[in-house]
Amino acid sequence: MKTSIATVSLSGNLADKLNATAAAGFNAVEIFENDFLASDLGAREVGQMVRDAGLEISLFQPFRDFEGLPEPQRAKAFDRAKHKFETMNELGTDLILICSTVSPLALGGIDRAADDLRELGEIARAAGVRVGYEALAWGRFVSDHRDAWEIVRRADHPNVGLILDSFHTLARGIDPSSIRSIPKDKIFIVQMADAPKLNLDLLSWSRHYRNMPGQGDLPVADFMAAVEATGYDGYYSLEIFNDQFRAGSARQTAVDGRRSLFFLMDRLKAEGRAMNGPSESEPLPAPAKTTGVSFIEFATDGASAGALSALLVSIGFRHAGRHRSKDVDLYTQGALRVVVNKETEGLAHSAYVVHGTNVCALGLRMADAAAALKRAEGLLAAPFRQPVGPGERELAAIRGVGGSLLYLVAEEAALERQWEVDFDLEPGWNVHAGAGLGVVDHVAQTVRYEDMLSWTLFYHSIFDLKVMPPLEVPDPGGLVLSQVLENAEGSLRVVLNGSQSVRTLSARFVTQFVGPGVQHVAFRTDDILRTVETLHASGVDLLPIPQNYYDDLDAKFDLAPDLLGAMRRFGILYDRDDSGEYFQIYLTALNGGFFIEIVERRGYAGLGAANAAIRLATQSRFAPEGMPTR
Repeated sequence: MKTSIATVSLSGNLADKLNATAAAGFNAVEIFENDFLASDLGAREVGQMVRDAGLEISLFQPFRDFEGLPEPQRAKAFDRAKHKFETMNELGTDLILICSTVSPLALGGIDRAADDLRELGEIARAAGVRVGYEALAWGRFVSDHRDAWEIVRRADHPNVGLILDSFHTLARGIDPSSIRSIPKDKIFIVQMADAPKLNLDLLSWSRHYRNMPGQGDLPVADFMAAVEATGYDGYYSLEIFNDQFRAGSARQTAVDGRRSLFFLMDRLKAEGRAMNGPSESEPLPAPAKTTGVSFIEFATDGASAGALSALLVSIGFRHAGRHRSKDVDLYTQGALRVVVNKETEGLAHSAYVVHGTNVCALGLRMADAAAALKRAEGLLAAPFRQPVGPGERELAAIRGVGGSLLYLVAEEAALERQWEVDFDLEPGWNVHAGAGLGVVDHVAQTVRYEDMLSWTLFYHSIFDLKVMPPLEVPDPGGLVLSQVLENAEGSLRVVLNGSQSVRTLSARFVTQFVGPGVQHVAFRTDDILRTVETLHASGVDLLPIPQNYYDDLDAKFDLAPDLLGAMRRFGILYDRDDSGEYFQIYLTALNGGFFIEIVERRGYAGLGAANAAIRLATQSRFAPEGMPTR
C-alpha cells in the first residue's frame, strides 16, 4: 500500500511538515501550493528537501478554474498551466491536480471541458507531466466524479486522468460503486478523507471539518473498496482540512493519518474487499479482544507514598505484597490490583518527576496479548520495553496517552500468575473483599482538545472498542467534549475528555499535570450503600452534592424515602435508563486533580452523563490544592 499525505493536512512550516511525514513512514507527500509559495526556498531546493527526507512528491495541487473559460481568460489559463508545469519539473513531480471550475466566467459543457483537457494533455506530454482532473463537491458544472470521469474519457489522452477524493463523492451522498468500472490506469491518485455528519454547506464542511478515515461518519470503507475493485495500485493520499489538526502536533497527525489508512485497509482485507494488505508485512491480527483492566499503576515517591497508601486502605484495599527487586508495592481488593511504584529510576520515576503522583500505567486484560502487541505495532503504536530482573515476567507494553504505558496482559495471568512471579505476597493476598469494590468500571483520561480524534483512533483501531456518540458536558468554565469507547461486554470503558476552554476542570488538569493523563478511575461495587457506609466509617472525604439536586431527584424519580435519605447523606448521584439504574459517588480530588469515583450498575449501560454538570460544578467549588484557579 503506497501512502501519501498533503502538506495542508499538517501544522507548521514546510520543513516541519516534511519531517513529520517522513517520520511517520509515508512514501510520498502532496505539495499544497500555498505551502510552496510561503517557503523561502526555490522549487529545486524544495524538491531536493523532499528527496533528502526519503519522500517522493505524489502531487502538486491545486490548479483552479481551468476548464470551460471564454477568451481571453482561456489563453491565460493555459499560460498559467505552462508555468506550473515548469515548476513541477523543478520540484521533481509529474502530476498536478486540476479541480473542477467554480469560476462565474466559465461555460458549461462536457465536450468543452474535454476539449480543454485534451489540449492541455498535449502540452503536459511535451513537458513530461500528467494532469489529474477532480470533481469538487461544490463545482459550478462538475460536482460528481462520474461527470469528471466522462470528461476524462472523452478527452482520451494518456496524460490526462482522474483524481478521486472520498470527501467530494461521499459528502454529496454519491454511491461510490460506479468507481468500479473506471480503468485503473486512468485513476492517477486517490485522496482520502472522512468527516462527521454536519448540517453545513459543502465548502465550509470540507475546509474545516475533514478528518482521517475512521474518525468520521462517511462510508469511506465502501469508497476504498470500490477503488480496490479496479485493481488500483497507486497512492492513497490524505487531504485533510481540519482546524484541530492545524493547531496540533504535525508528527502526531501524520502518524494518525498513516494509522488510519492501515486501519481502513486492514478492515477491508478482513471483509475480503481489499486487494492490497495494510502494509508490506503479513496481515494484522484482528482487533485485540479486551476483557477489562488488569491493574492500575501509580508513580510516586517515598514522601508521597504514605498518603496514597492511606487513601487506598481507607477505601478497602489491603497491602498484598512487595516486589522482589524493586521499590514497588501491590494493593488488592476483589479483582482489583493497584501498584504503587516508588522507584527512583525508570519510566515511573520520570512520570513522577514530570507529573507528581499519577497513574503512569494501566494493565489491560487481553484474550491474546502477543497478537494484541503485533496489531498495535502494525498500527504504529510505540512499543515499550525495559530491563527485567532474573525470573521476572516481561509484559508487552505500548505508549499511551501522555507517554503513559498500556500493558497488554494475558487473561490467564492477570489475577494471579503475573503477581506470584514478581512479588513476595502475603497470605490470602487475593481474597480480600474490602469495601466491596470488585473491578474497574471505567478510566477517564483527559487530553488536549486538539488530540481527541487522535486518541479515539488509537483505541478504536487497536482494540475491540466501539466509539460511542460524543457528548458535550457543561462545566462552569466552558464545555467539555467527552468521548466514550467500550467493548461489547462493557468490561472495558475508556473515557476521553478535552476542552477548548482553558477554564474548565479538564483544561486545568492538563495545565497542572503538565500534559494529558488519567484524571479519574471509577471502581465498581455491587452494593453502593454498603460501600459508602464502610468509607464513611473510615473517614473518607466524599464530594458533597447540593441538596437542590436531591429535591429535583425526588420529583423526577419514584425513589424510596430511605434510599433517597441515604443518598442525600452520602452524596450519591443517581440516574436511570431503559436498562436499569446507576449510582455514583466521588471522593474529593487529590492535589493535582486526580480523583476516584465509585459506581454501582443495575443493568444501566451509560456513565451518568445527566449528572456530569452537577459533579463538575461541585468539583470546581472544591478544587484541590495545586489546581490553577479559573
